[in-house]
Amino acid sequence: MTRQYFGTDGIRGRVNQKPMTAETALRLAIATARTFAPDGNGTVVIGRDTRRSGEMIEAALVAGLTSMGLTPQLAGIVPTPAVAMTTRVSGARFGLMVSASHNKYEDNGIKLFSPDGLKFDDTTEEALEAAMATAFDGTFAAPDMISTPQRMAGVGDDYVRSCLATVSSCSKMQGIKVVLDCAHGAGFEVAPEALLHCGADLRVIGAGPDGVNINAGCGSTDTAALKAAVLDARADIGLALDGDADRIIVVDETGNEIDGDQIMALIVRELHATGRLKGGGMVSTVMSNMGLDQYMQSLGLTLARTKVGDRYVGEHMRAHGFNFGGEPSGHIILSDVSTTGDGLLAGLHVLSILAESGQKMSELGRVFTPAPQELVNIRYSGTNPMGSDRVKAALAEADALMGARGRMVVRKSGTEPLIRVMAEALDEDLMKQGLQIVVDAVEAEA
Repeated sequence: MTRQYFGTDGIRGRVNQKPMTAETALRLAIATARTFAPDGNGTVVIGRDTRRSGEMIEAALVAGLTSMGLTPQLAGIVPTPAVAMTTRVSGARFGLMVSASHNKYEDNGIKLFSPDGLKFDDTTEEALEAAMATAFDGTFAAPDMISTPQRMAGVGDDYVRSCLATVSSCSKMQGIKVVLDCAHGAGFEVAPEALLHCGADLRVIGAGPDGVNINAGCGSTDTAALKAAVLDARADIGLALDGDADRIIVVDETGNEIDGDQIMALIVRELHATGRLKGGGMVSTVMSNMGLDQYMQSLGLTLARTKVGDRYVGEHMRAHGFNFGGEPSGHIILSDVSTTGDGLLAGLHVLSILAESGQKMSELGRVFTPAPQELVNIRYSGTNPMGSDRVKAALAEADALMGARGRMVVRKSGTEPLIRVMAEALDEDLMKQGLQIVVDAVEAEA
């Protein structure tokens, strides 16, 4: 089925251009209501991040839900994992998060959660796409059954308490110097609250949202300001969230960014050592480094891989009994607590390990030796170049060149018109040769 709306993580795009329009939000609300609450009863949790268009999209969702008799529960500006948690514990029929995550303010999106706080699978999304096409043709609630939206109080506080309850050594964080970059996004209130509760010596940046500055020169996709602030404050660690606070990037005391694979290795080692790891390993994606795989084997653990997207990681975790997984981009799932990527929760775990270790973050952040790896993003216009004979031939040539000593991962972004070309190999020269072959072909077709 060719998708019109859904990508890697819900629906996302430039605001007021298809698919990210108020009409799309209205159709989605009606279609999801008919699919998950055909009786027209119950509540739906809606959260959003700080971007200017959030209230417009929220209003369209509210219109669709109330027209079907469902009662929207408006959580306000809260992280994506807070919406997932609140949906699960409140007994809502489903949950909606209005956010384009790490994208700039010109974009927006909608993420959906089942009553269990889980992201929908591909089959459900395809069914919703079909239902959206005929959303305006069905029946609606009778006039006396049209609902009234309600404001939810305390969602952020409840979420913070849930995260803090999982960190046994919170008191040991007393005095740790932390710089926190909230990306002018959904975590700008709850994340500082959690770290201050633990007694961190906290400096906060990126916590003045104005509707258009989300992810602009800050947050997980641009850590230059965080690195400078860490050095200026002589901090022990820097943490950067993205716009909806479902991912985390860590900077050590020297101002160097620590790779997401290293952070996952750090956490999985701690879970394994304390007997809290389930499933005999962890789950990540095809983008994780070969060195992480070798490190897991050295611990007697497995590394299962999925395609890119934290919902695919989560699906594999649930299907095979794992309780830890994530992506090198910083989406980290600790499923004993959270059903989705959770930047604050992962950040608290890293801080807890730092507090317990007595080591510097630069020492902790080098868990394994990574294989040489490089990622190139190539923007394209028009037809997806992945289908061209030139690109297919280049991939075959690169695969033959590297053999078992390396690998190529080439994919279309689910959120932007980009082709992401990743190469890694045990030998850096070999990696660069394979990368160049494929990059040249994609650029020629882009």
